[in-house]
Amino acid sequence: MDAALVALVVIVVVALAFDYTNGFHDAANAIAVAVSTKALTPRVALALAAVMNLVGALLSTEVAKTVGEGIIDAPVGGEGLEIVFAALVGAITWNMITWYFGLPSSSSHALIGGLVGAALAAAHSVQWLGILDKVVIPMVLSPLVGFGLGYLFMLVLLWTFRRANVSRANRGFRYAQIVSSATMALGHGLQDAQKTMGIITLALFTAGEIDDFEVPLWVVLAAAGAISAGTYAGGFRIMRTLGRRIIQLTPAGGFAAQTVASGVMVTTATVFAVPVSTTHITTTSIMGVGSTRRLSAVRWGVAGNIVVAWVVTLPAAGAVAALAYFLTDLVVG
Repeated sequence: MDAALVALVVIVVVALAFDYTNGFHDAANAIAVAVSTKALTPRVALALAAVMNLVGALLSTEVAKTVGEGIIDAPVGGEGLEIVFAALVGAITWNMITWYFGLPSSSSHALIGGLVGAALAAAHSVQWLGILDKVVIPMVLSPLVGFGLGYLFMLVLLWTFRRANVSRANRGFRYAQIVSSATMALGHGLQDAQKTMGIITLALFTAGEIDDFEVPLWVVLAAAGAISAGTYAGGFRIMRTLGRRIIQLTPAGGFAAQTVASGVMVTTATVFAVPVSTTHITTTSIMGVGSTRRLSAVRWGVAGNIVVAWVVTLPAAGAVAALAYFLTDLVVG
């Protein structure tokens, strides 16, 4: 078998492994709130999230094209495959580190940081303007939007149901959370599975297996299946952080946080085609909803630790990817 083909197969396998880790790393995003409010049991919630992740991943490839074409200039040949491989190593390594410590960091930004770090190590062109427009600005704005909309939407619910029977309202919101959890998982599939599709398509383009940047159907199906399987494997460490350690939400609060987060994710994927962090949006939506009680109700120390993980994700994943590129180049060269 040709060496380039072997390298391509390895990259596809590693990319799907990243997609799998993304699934269990970010599974908590869709279901932590529903589990913490007892709207769903953990296993039922994970199964629902896995199915809706699959559906979401099959709906669009716009974010995949952004990741594959808009971050670095498409590399060619063996060096290009080394860049893609190193980017995946950096992203997976950072995912595993943050998963171990229970920190809901961004798999999306880990992958993008990996691409940039590997490209810089290879002295390859990086599309800095594209990173500013499609990564940095959405990275800053989307958490702010999640927090603000979470706060406002929860205020609307509190005012609307201010005279409702509490136990009856809670029961209704628990049922509503089943729908909002499913929509969250759909948005997660629309966003995160597409990033792996973009990486695999970039590798295929780099290896000369495809002539233009259109995501093949088998790539869509493989990425969707991998993230769905990873989601069902579960992410209970991070689920505890999002579901309980930031703030203990009521069923109404859980519904509000999930509705806002899913709305932001679906809109950014379908309307703007930008890769945002499902983790950032979910966490800040929870914080916004919690702030309607009082600011002190949110455990800001835990939230601060999460923000630190957000800030260091891009450079940390990039540094690991750069090291992986140097080591790969040493072995291959």
